[in-house]
Amino acid sequence: MVYVKSKNGKALMPTANAKARKLLRYKKAFVVKYAPFTIQLKYDSTEYVQQCTLGVDLGYANVGFSVVTDSKELISGELKLLRGQKDRLLEKSQYRRIRRQRLRYRKPRFDNRKSSKPILAPSIQHKLDSQIRLVEQVQDCLPVSGVVLEVANFDIQKIKNPDIEGKQYQKGEQEGFWNIREYVLHRDKHSCQNPDCKNKYKGKILQVHHIVFKSMGGGDTPNNLITLCTKCHTSANHKKGGFLWDWCKNGKKVSTSIGATFMSTVKWMIYQKCKDITNTSITFGYITKSGRVKNNIEKSHANDAFIIAGGTSRHKRSVYTYNIEQNRLSNRSLSKFYDKKVVDIRTGGIVKGAMLDCGRRTRNKSLNGENLRVFRDATVSKGRVAIRKGKSAYQPNDKVIFEGEKFTVKGTHNKNSRVILKEINKSVALKKVTPFSFKKSTTWNVQPKITAS
Repeated sequence: MVYVKSKNGKALMPTANAKARKLLRYKKAFVVKYAPFTIQLKYDSTEYVQQCTLGVDLGYANVGFSVVTDSKELISGELKLLRGQKDRLLEKSQYRRIRRQRLRYRKPRFDNRKSSKPILAPSIQHKLDSQIRLVEQVQDCLPVSGVVLEVANFDIQKIKNPDIEGKQYQKGEQEGFWNIREYVLHRDKHSCQNPDCKNKYKGKILQVHHIVFKSMGGGDTPNNLITLCTKCHTSANHKKGGFLWDWCKNGKKVSTSIGATFMSTVKWMIYQKCKDITNTSITFGYITKSGRVKNNIEKSHANDAFIIAGGTSRHKRSVYTYNIEQNRLSNRSLSKFYDKKVVDIRTGGIVKGAMLDCGRRTRNKSLNGENLRVFRDATVSKGRVAIRKGKSAYQPNDKVIFEGEKFTVKGTHNKNSRVILKEINKSVALKKVTPFSFKKSTTWNVQPKITAS
């Protein structure tokens, strides 16, 4: 599938690969960008488009997106947000502090930081800008007529007032069950609340249990519901002598709900910004989960976005999916330390020297740990400090052509005269490779879907 723009730059409906090849061959279109592959027409054409809905599964580390029409899915993928923003800013502030200490008569500039607008922390602002940019990038290649955002896992208003009106609140009793169930699982951090649980299986199935049995007048309120695994939620434990019977008679306190996190604030700010761009509505995680179960679709961020956009099992799914990764564009460190590597006697494996340290933490307090140096065997490689002598022509994740094939640059060495190719793990002289593309802040990697839902 190839995405198309009109002569005036307006996004049109995508076309087949064969038709796009003919347009390019006869010079009736030209390539705008390669990821996602988009062409622009050189002639006037009708600008009729279908109704396309963009579903976005907002998240802290991963964001799913999908565009759906009445009959099929046009694009789907997942964005992995860049991690470690706080550590990079801390390193930057340390360099800045040292630089400013060298100035003897520097004027105070603290008052210059005043701003009339609310200021977010840089790490939060980064997540906000990245997700807004994703919506704009999808709108640039597809005629999106509306956006649906998943802003929370559950609807607390419906829990407090089951008679609330609205289109999203009138879909039957099953919708309310999924809402409260998702709230309880979220509150209990998706873990069994039995303190004596012996179920160590990572993929254990969780269920919602009524503390006061329904046969004894227990209701469906969240303070009467708790999360248990299937090995603890058994009929034997419901009978006299079981711990569930004791909870029912003596009462069991549940944990309080988690307060609004910073991501909740970001989600609502994204909603407000998307409203300024196009028609935007919201949905909740319990609606997404119930729709995914009804349509027998496996859990993933892209599949959640497909359900959010209104997709069902009757829609034709996209064959390919995009995995978008954010890259750090520059690293200004002039030196880099490479730790020595040694053989661990206990396992026979190769580990870094820092993993087998002396255990000393302080000199004046008894906080020292075990001395692990005794487990060091032969030294595989010595530690060293590499000093940057100049700027390299290539950075990690750049694409180059070597012997007619495309490879990814893993790094450079030998005073930037050689590059290491990631796919074959081979060092090649710089003059033997030619550039294909340089990495950007975001990289769109397309790959076929492993399983079709």
